[in-house]
Amino acid sequence: MDLEPRAETEPPFQWPGWHAPPDRLSAETPHERLQLHRGFRSRILPDRRDLIVYLPPGYEADAGRTYPVLYMHDGQNLFDPATSFIKGRTWQVRETADAAIEAGEVEPLIIVGIYNTGDRRLAEYTHERDWQMGGGEADSYGALLTRELMPWIAEHYRVKPGREHTGLGGSSLGGLVSLYLGLKYPEVFGRLAVLSPSVWWNHKSILGVLNETAPHLQHRPRIWLDVGDHEGRMTLKDTDLLHKRLKANGWQDEEDVHFEKVRGGTHDEASWAGRVGPLLRFLFPANGR
Repeated sequence: MDLEPRAETEPPFQWPGWHAPPDRLSAETPHERLQLHRGFRSRILPDRRDLIVYLPPGYEADAGRTYPVLYMHDGQNLFDPATSFIKGRTWQVRETADAAIEAGEVEPLIIVGIYNTGDRRLAEYTHERDWQMGGGEADSYGALLTRELMPWIAEHYRVKPGREHTGLGGSSLGGLVSLYLGLKYPEVFGRLAVLSPSVWWNHKSILGVLNETAPHLQHRPRIWLDVGDHEGRMTLKDTDLLHKRLKANGWQDEEDVHFEKVRGGTHDEASWAGRVGPLLRFLFPANGR
């Protein structure tokens, strides 16, 4: 288990323009504020991956303004019904973010959807290798994010620097890897969206990671944690245990962590779509908390 970032021995890569074409393409289901970048390449992991970038209302009108940014896994399921796992069913992130921003509830922000790589999704989204299921490449995935993808986004979009303006989120295994990387890189990610996390992975080893890491954190990331009450008894139990471990390690309810048991919530895009508004209001409130 490798939780120590190696910034002193592994400086950020500096190859402008190499990783992905800077051209902003239309999403498969076009919208003027959804920008698609195909084939982001990495020197750390082998597979190319697409990126889809949501720009908030007013982004083009004010060229001097910078924005917080939320990076989200499984990007093909977030915005575009043409690319989602179940065609036509997305998290409706654009629609929800637009409404919350225009209502003055959420700070205008950039949201970067990172497409998963299909067969290698499990490997990249898990922090340890399971003897039956494999996996365990989250450290490499985290290096890709922090040393390659994030600098590339900062080069092409007007993002605010600093952990307090940077979030990471996902669901299921995406929720698991968000928590893991948030603990590994607390100086990078100050806000985490952990939806329906796969706490069960490798005998719930993420709980041990939390217990080992938390005492050494100088800054605790602010965490949205949720689970649907129709996701199964063990999933409910595991997520409740994770919440208790967070509190035991210093996270305070509603200050550092919000735990939501979603009535009628299920383990699918339609249910996660209903949680986007609340998590944005908690992690990126308009009052800048």
